[in-house]
Amino acid sequence: ITRTLQLICGVKRAKSCLRTAQPIAGRNISLAATYYGICDQSHIPFSESIFKTMKYRPAYPQRPFENLLAARQWVGTFVHWYNEEHRHSAIGFVTPAQRHAGLDIALLSRRIEVYEAAKARRPERWSGATRNWQPVLVVHLNPEKPTTEVVMKQEKNRELKKAA
Repeated sequence: ITRTLQLICGVKRAKSCLRTAQPIAGRNISLAATYYGICDQSHIPFSESIFKTMKYRPAYPQRPFENLLAARQWVGTFVHWYNEEHRHSAIGFVTPAQRHAGLDIALLSRRIEVYEAAKARRPERWSGATRNWQPVLVVHLNPEKPTTEVVMKQEKNRELKKAA
């Protein structure tokens, strides 16, 4: 008996999702479109981000999974790597597991000490301040830019157009 996997795509991204899903899953897939939460779409960028991370992993399968169990095993391995081993730049290059366990503060404090000691030992190797290893209190996938930064960018674009 052949099982058919069902991939549910949000309507907003259905075409892109379907294009990506067909080569990944092969013939044993049924595609369905659905609306995601009309009131809260804040989860969408996070799911797209993790899917991109998954797709560009060296271990990403080149061929369709043999069966549902193989797909689940691969995803389980990926989730373990993502949460337990992969250091995320948005949270100070600690793993989500370290952050959730409250270990990030001690790790980041230790990094501050290591960087400051390295700078004191060889100041000629440093042209400015060391990396900011302060704990990240709030995580944003696509944080809004301060208004002044947006205005400066618009002015620069106008100047470039005038120069061209």
